Amino acid sequence: MFGINRRAVTILFGFLALAFVVGAILLFTPQAGQEAKGKPVLWVNGKAVYELDLLRLQGNDPLYAANPQGLLKVLVDTHFLEQVILTEALKQDAARIRVGSAEVRKEVDRIREQYGLRDKKAYEQFLNQIGYTDAQLRAEIKAQLQIQKRLEQVRSSAKPTPEEVRFYFEVHQEDYKTEPRVQARQIVVDDKKVAEEVLAKAKAGEDFTALAKKYSKVGAEQGGALGAAPGESAPKPVTKVVFPEKVAEAVFALKGPGLVGPIEAGGRYYIVKVEAYLPPKVPTFEEVKDQVEKDAGDAKANGALEAYLEDLRKKAQVRFAEGVGYVYKNPAVATVNEREILLSQVLQPVFSNQQTAALIQQGLGELAVQFFLPQTLERLVDQEILVGAAKKSGKPFIGSKDEVAQAYLLYETRDVTATEAEARRFYAENPAFFTIPASAEVVGVVFQEEAKAKAFREAALKASDLQALAKAHGGTVTEYGAVNPGQLPAVLDRLVFKVKEAFPKGSLGEVSEVVKLEDGTFTVLLIKNRKPEELKPFEAVKEEALEGVINRKRQEKAQALIQKLRQEAKVENRLAQVLAELTPKTEEKPKEEAPKEEAPAKP
Repeated sequence: MFGINRRAVTILFGFLALAFVVGAILLFTPQAGQEAKGKPVLWVNGKAVYELDLLRLQGNDPLYAANPQGLLKVLVDTHFLEQVILTEALKQDAARIRVGSAEVRKEVDRIREQYGLRDKKAYEQFLNQIGYTDAQLRAEIKAQLQIQKRLEQVRSSAKPTPEEVRFYFEVHQEDYKTEPRVQARQIVVDDKKVAEEVLAKAKAGEDFTALAKKYSKVGAEQGGALGAAPGESAPKPVTKVVFPEKVAEAVFALKGPGLVGPIEAGGRYYIVKVEAYLPPKVPTFEEVKDQVEKDAGDAKANGALEAYLEDLRKKAQVRFAEGVGYVYKNPAVATVNEREILLSQVLQPVFSNQQTAALIQQGLGELAVQFFLPQTLERLVDQEILVGAAKKSGKPFIGSKDEVAQAYLLYETRDVTATEAEARRFYAENPAFFTIPASAEVVGVVFQEEAKAKAFREAALKASDLQALAKAHGGTVTEYGAVNPGQLPAVLDRLVFKVKEAFPKGSLGEVSEVVKLEDGTFTVLLIKNRKPEELKPFEAVKEEALEGVINRKRQEKAQALIQKLRQEAKVENRLAQVLAELTPKTEEKPKEEAPKEEAPAKP
């Protein structure tokens, strides 16, 4: 709910990216000739959409691949046809956009390059396979380029006002909060003994910059200064990402100046001198003005695009032919303060979800309908209520409906705070959030025979050359690297992380017992640097704990607000009734009827 993803929403419906993309075309080879289109299935604003047009699209739709039946077929058809209608309306609206022949040629050349169609014969075979002439393909590409330009035209025409930009920053201040940073120097060496000697010199008061120039394998010419540009020697503020994970944990746990190390990471040893710790802070508007203007512009563009597509669909005049094999039903499934939510509005996010498509392909489509449809409808009801409340507030919220709804919740919960006592309680109640998982460096050696595995195990306790030893015993070495619980196959995971006693240790590391795997092979593990899970001290994660408390309290306040608004709103949920009405009667042989569009109610 909190921490909105501000990524631009460029496409709101599935087919709008490219209705006849090459990938979709390649998946369908028409049975009729290239010029055949079959009979019209429907008309959008008086323009016919033909059988072949729909079959091309349907052939690339995973929802149809599972051959849906009954109610699921009605829902899939409705979702499919709704996208076809909107795409056709968009193509018609975009037809006035100018696209030059050079732009089309460039895209054709790109397609030919992508699919290795460099010579004329290969290109002609490609066209024959997809059932297009060169002219038809170029016309389709031109239409898609027009759509792209029209959508960008809508987006670029939406410019936020200065008031909207400032309010956007007020709502989303936490998104611009800086990460904790440090100003520091480091010395990186390859030998532990050298690292310990260097640390002793630093603690004794020797100049750290001079030590870095003399000993460090990284950034020596800059005196180990982190964040410094080439030729400079003054450290600049840096975040955790510049350090290996273990080093970063120790450096930022200081919360102030100090020395850290030596810490081993990746075969090297790190000594870090922190000169200053810079805690996270919310910047001023002026400090991030350029980024805020860009983000607010994206949000305004999203709202404009969503409104444009909704208006385009509402104005589209649709008529279906008789005796077609599709069913189109789009009644209202809920009303919120007299505003209707149509079935297609619920189907769009449900059927766009890859999890839904996977369930349908597994024959679990009815389960997907029963679970995802009600859940999605409830979310849309909440969204409608929140958008209405945002409008009533008089504040300049911008964005798509979903963005506005989330922004309203952020605004209404902006004053939530947390105390240290609450943070300590959160820390105690949620140790998993603050625990460094157990880890180990693991190598596996696989054998076809148990006797060879046992012989290898005995020898591994005394040997130092793994590759030579494995080869001598007919084993295959697999480097698993540094792993945490759950990352190895179950049997091996238990060996590394569930066995309490350490295995016998040699120069190659701990040597496990011989384990038989499911495929009949035998494995011996070599384990190094085994570390148990570790709960970070509260002071090291105090900021994260405070943030966890605030997020939880904001979520609770947001849910309470939604419930209050729901009680005040007029909400009618008819989903169960609509689905019952749309379910074909099994006792009768269904008659094929022409789908009739149910006129959407005006928002």
